[in-house]
Amino acid sequence: MSFTVTTVFTTGITLAESCFQSALDTREAWKGNERGLPMIEHLDGIFETVTFRENLRMRISDMSICENFPDHWHTPMEIIHAKKNWYRIVVDDQTYQLKEGDIAIIRPGTIHALYAPETGSRTIYLADLSFLGGVSNLETMLALLAPVTTITPKGEPDLYRKAGELLSFMEEEYAGSRSFYDMLLYGALIELLGLLGRYAISPSASVGTLGPQSAKYAERFLYVCNYINEHCTEDLSLETIAGIAGFSKYHFTRLFKDFTHTSFYRYLNKKRISHAEQLLINPEYSVTEVALQSGFSSLSAFIRMFKQLKGCTPTEFKRMYSLDCMNRVDGEPAAELPSGK
Repeated sequence: MSFTVTTVFTTGITLAESCFQSALDTREAWKGNERGLPMIEHLDGIFETVTFRENLRMRISDMSICENFPDHWHTPMEIIHAKKNWYRIVVDDQTYQLKEGDIAIIRPGTIHALYAPETGSRTIYLADLSFLGGVSNLETMLALLAPVTTITPKGEPDLYRKAGELLSFMEEEYAGSRSFYDMLLYGALIELLGLLGRYAISPSASVGTLGPQSAKYAERFLYVCNYINEHCTEDLSLETIAGIAGFSKYHFTRLFKDFTHTSFYRYLNKKRISHAEQLLINPEYSVTEVALQSGFSSLSAFIRMFKQLKGCTPTEFKRMYSLDCMNRVDGEPAAELPSGK
């Protein structure tokens, strides 16, 4: 199984090509009128609000029709298991081709489009990871993943087998909805995430997300990322963190981006914005107070970075959270809020 992201373009694929072409046409038309296809329940621009069962932050759907989804993004992690026939994922005009049996993980906040063949089936898992906020290595593990990661039977057979078993177990528990099924679902999800993280930092694994130097220093960078996560509201400089890691500023900058797929300052700002989210849902804090308590030196810098990462202002975020609370009081399913692009 290959944990390496594999890109396969449409050349040479004949099955259901007409369906895929019509989907491309639909995608372009949708870009113009900013409307989604019927199966996307709640769409604001290209942001999809995902609804879940009451008291559960996970949704599992079996799909067997030629249903295509144009460009959209959402905060839950998405896992796709192609059961019969192929499936396509498009991110930034790059096409990822899943063969029958392949598994794909789409990182939270990734803008993507999905295309199906005329016949076939796949299972789609959507999981809101915010309830795992107490898991210290979660954010670091997500940073290790490419926007789309594929798991196939050709590189790491153990990971493919274990991932398949966990996904099948989750699907069975979700369908049965027996006592304590939510705990079993969360437990299986955490185990899957742990396996992904372990393989991602293994120098011997066919990962493709880390360069050889980053894999060599994986444990050191795990410590650095956890340190940033815990101290993000403090005055952290590139020089300070590079010193903690034991590298020169230049060497650290290159290795950190290879390890996390982003720059040090963008990673730091994302952690600060995540911290700010938790404060914004408290009506007692003003936006200015939240900015100062989240490590930002000015209100304008906070608002600018929040909008850049979240697609909305802090004030708009507070309003969306208030509306979500009102919906839950009225008995509607809880919806997830934006948590980053």
